[in-house]
Amino acid sequence: MEQPSSEYAIAVTGVGLIRSGNPLLKDLTWRVAPDERWVVLGPNGSGKTTLMTLAAAQQHPTTGTVDVLGERLGRTDLRELRTRIGMTSAALAERIPATERVRDLVVTAAWSVVGRFQEQYDPVDLARAEELLAQLGVAGLADRAYGTLSEGERKRVQIARALMPDPELLLLDEPAAGLDLGAREELVSRLAALAADPDGPTLVLVTHHVEEIPPGFTHALLLRDGTAVAQGPLADTITDELLSETFGTRLRVSGVEGRFSARAA
Repeated sequence: MEQPSSEYAIAVTGVGLIRSGNPLLKDLTWRVAPDERWVVLGPNGSGKTTLMTLAAAQQHPTTGTVDVLGERLGRTDLRELRTRIGMTSAALAERIPATERVRDLVVTAAWSVVGRFQEQYDPVDLARAEELLAQLGVAGLADRAYGTLSEGERKRVQIARALMPDPELLLLDEPAAGLDLGAREELVSRLAALAADPDGPTLVLVTHHVEEIPPGFTHALLLRDGTAVAQGPLADTITDELLSETFGTRLRVSGVEGRFSARAA
């Protein structure tokens, strides 16, 4: 039997995933090296979030194999593997109590729980939570209730929480969704700083929009109808032809100072 690959942070091989008779992913193969920063682009229903749940060890494929951080899904303790992965997603955001204090929301990630109860945290954990909030530019919100934050502030707090366990792999599922222009640009700047950190985790960012790709990201996977249209270095994948095929409409792409934009051709 083929052994799990330790060369890649993520190794998806011939994967299909079917739910309620519907194929969500089809014969997908994808490789992410530990020092790479990937963006996953595609229209609604293309399989982006489904792929992230596989990479986060939250479900198993119907066919094919998925190796995450050298561990094969179906042959490893998923609870242990998940402690090595940080993730932000709409599903997680919906579970956060509006009354939860921001500092507690971040520090509880050390125990992989949402909502602080009777557990005790070491001073080093509390200090790390404060450091991460400062890194994301929201240190002043530590004593605020999560429900009082703006959407942009919530997204940055969620990323701080995802970084709390010092993950080897960080998955960001549409972190800029719902943000206004200013909040989006602030978030993109923070993600660019994460991407530039040589000691940072492997990064995978899911988005619908090329404008949300931060400088410093290296590769892109383009998905449509559960299959890969293209994958590889940004310069080879973020092109007029490939984006037009991915989104089913003629697009023209431009790039300036490490940022992209697209409009109808």
